[in-house]
Amino acid sequence: MIKHIVMWRLKDAANGAAKAENARRIKEKLEALNGRIPGLLRLEVGIDFSGTESSGDVALYSEFASRKALDDYQEHPEHKAIMAFILEARSERRVVDYEP
Repeated sequence: MIKHIVMWRLKDAANGAAKAENARRIKEKLEALNGRIPGLLRLEVGIDFSGTESSGDVALYSEFASRKALDDYQEHPEHKAIMAFILEARSERRVVDYEP
């Protein structure tokens, strides 16, 4: 199994909306991928409530059956469509992929 964790900091405004609305949309769009992409076992998105200087705004936790499944997810058209929205909204991204 592969674990894929991503954290984003968002711009104050993008995509015609404020940061909080973009965080909500990102969560909704990503969680809609559950059950739609082969090899994606679990996907969960959290929105930060602490608002500290060191926190991210949105975190993605996902599990994949294999490295190939993660690669396929990255190239899947539904994922790519969401990434265009996130690219516009984010100011920073951090990612960790690992095998437990």
